[in-house]
Amino acid sequence: MARLGVNIDHVATVRQARGVAYPDTLEAARAAERGGAHGITVHLREDRRHIQDADVARLRAELRVPMNLEMAATDEMVGIALRTKPADVCLVPERRAEVTTEGGLDVIGQRKALADVVARLSDGGIRVSLFIDPDPAQIDASAALKAAAIELHTGRYCEPLPPAEIAAELEKQRRGAAQALALGLIVNAGHGLRTDNVRPIATIPGMDTLNIGHSIVARAIFIGMEAAVREMHDLVVAP
Repeated sequence: MARLGVNIDHVATVRQARGVAYPDTLEAARAAERGGAHGITVHLREDRRHIQDADVARLRAELRVPMNLEMAATDEMVGIALRTKPADVCLVPERRAEVTTEGGLDVIGQRKALADVVARLSDGGIRVSLFIDPDPAQIDASAALKAAAIELHTGRYCEPLPPAEIAAELEKQRRGAAQALALGLIVNAGHGLRTDNVRPIATIPGMDTLNIGHSIVARAIFIGMEAAVREMHDLVVAP
């Protein structure tokens, strides 16, 4: 049975569009907790386009469930993480021009830099995950860096593809999860997951946590945050 992590970045996106104090990220997180969220995810981007430093500090102090901090592998972000001490950090690739994260980390190509960041965060008592595509070589490289977990990028699986291609992408996720589990890694997944496509990912053997944000926040416009989280929660954790 998988668990649900709720990403509240886009609550902050609405707030930042006007530069006002609402909607409140902590209020959104509280509603997500009531809806059954097992964790709250925020991505502190270098350009601060949505989540702000103050959000991270406040959520870390007030959440009842663990916080997962998504961030780029930079000295600035490592310093923030070591001061804030979230339960988890997920290292993600980041480009200023992208609308959303476009793919997984190149762990192989950035092995040296990532090894240092993983070691510093791990030594600080933070569980480290690497956001990667379901590529066997990248999974092997993640294990070699001694990351505690990986988060499989499900973006391609969630695209409007022909059924045969979606099935092929799902099989990549299954094989990637099995490989990672055999290497001793915790397996999470996320990106683009919705109520109509989440069940096949949630039922992959050994799947730990699905981190989902945009579709939940979009659904919350119509039925409220707590109800939107509960709706997704029931799909993710159903036996």
